[in-house]
Formats: sequence, C-alpha cells, structure tokens
Amino acid sequence: MSVEELKADVKKLNARATQAKMDLHDLSEDLPLGWENILTVAQRAHDAFARLTEKRAALKQAEGG
Repeated sequence: MSVEELKADVKKLNARATQAKMDLHDLSEDLPLGWENILTVAQRAHDAFARLTEKRAALKQAEGG
C-alpha cells in the first residue's frame, strides 16, 4: 500500500473515529435513556480508534519513521 493510500485510509478512519466518539458522547448525555446501548456504542468507538491507531502506525512506518 502506498503512502498516499495510507494517508487516505487514515483520513477516512479518523472521520469514523470522530463520529464514534460523538455517538458515545451523545449517548452519555442522554443517560439513563439508551443505557442498554452503552456496550455496543463503546465497542464501536474502541474498534474505530484501534483501527485508526494501527493505520497511523503503518503510515509512520511507510514514511520511514
């Protein structure tokens, strides 16, 4: 995968992670309504940030860092 492709992936994953963070924030503001969704929303945020972290590391390595 090229550096440019990795950068594009990082940009997409960053947007997804940001949306997941906002979803988690919105859920927390509405508590106790929707409490049954906590694990699902939190897992989605966790997974999004895990993928973003992995892709950033791959980009850094591809850039020689």
